[in-house]
Amino acid sequence: MIQFDHITKEYGGVPAVDDLNAEIPSGEIFGLLGPNGAGKSTTILMLTGLIEPSAGCCRINGTEVATNPIAVKRHIGYMPEDVGFYPLLTAEENLDYFARLFRMDARTYNRRIPDLLSLVGLDGVTKKVGGYSKGMRQRLGLANALLNDPAVIILDEPTANLDPQGVADYRRIISGVAQEGKTVFVSSHILSEVSRVCTSIGLLSKGRLIAQGRWEDLSRQLQAGGSSRVTIVIEARDPIPELTHPDLVSATYSDDRRNATLLARSDISNAVIDTCTRVGVRLHGIRKEGVSLEDLFLSYYQAGGVPDHA
Repeated sequence: MIQFDHITKEYGGVPAVDDLNAEIPSGEIFGLLGPNGAGKSTTILMLTGLIEPSAGCCRINGTEVATNPIAVKRHIGYMPEDVGFYPLLTAEENLDYFARLFRMDARTYNRRIPDLLSLVGLDGVTKKVGGYSKGMRQRLGLANALLNDPAVIILDEPTANLDPQGVADYRRIISGVAQEGKTVFVSSHILSEVSRVCTSIGLLSKGRLIAQGRWEDLSRQLQAGGSSRVTIVIEARDPIPELTHPDLVSATYSDDRRNATLLARSDISNAVIDTCTRVGVRLHGIRKEGVSLEDLFLSYYQAGGVPDHA
């Protein structure tokens, strides 16, 4: 079980994580979802005891992390976003080294290491880790996170470098360890991946947890609250000016500013055409499209909350 008890982390008086309060039970696959800069990595660093919160505390299976970092590390497995290993050692040799750091029984880790390498698809690979692709290093990182048979597994952007087969293997492995009663904490900005593997999620925006719950419930709330949202795609022959409108939620422009995608609370196409005409921008086309779930998540990140009606 993971508990965040009103934790805050400030840098120079500015909160990177602001009053995070949540409880993740055993057997749960929890996805912390948020854009880059939302505070996900800072949350993980506090959870693993690598930095201390400015206020509040984290607990893993009842043990406070900041005051008992060594004891907590015996019960967690951690895979950072940038996985690092000794490049002149093989996968087996790397895992053997880390098993000794955990002071694992030799008979246990001599049996466990081959099983883990087989689980992540690296059995029979004898070349040194320095010659691995990023995806292979990611697979080894997952094996290392499971090495000490931890009660809590913490994964930071775990599918960032994996090919489709690697992603499928990752999903199978994570689902399996959750069925064993372990708690899995996944940090990601990839909505599609979180939705496939996580049983519950938390939405982090500007350091604040703006929503938490079962994936199905939050998706339903977002889709109901976004029923009036409109996506407008603009193609122009000239650079598009910075567009403003009371109903405009977000605007994304191409590098040459001749294309733009708008998310709005209503159909503001006529207002956009009027603006472009007034400043002399020649339009090639403007059309409305359906709103994706990714667009809705983005709009609620920016708004700072999920609608509370189902």
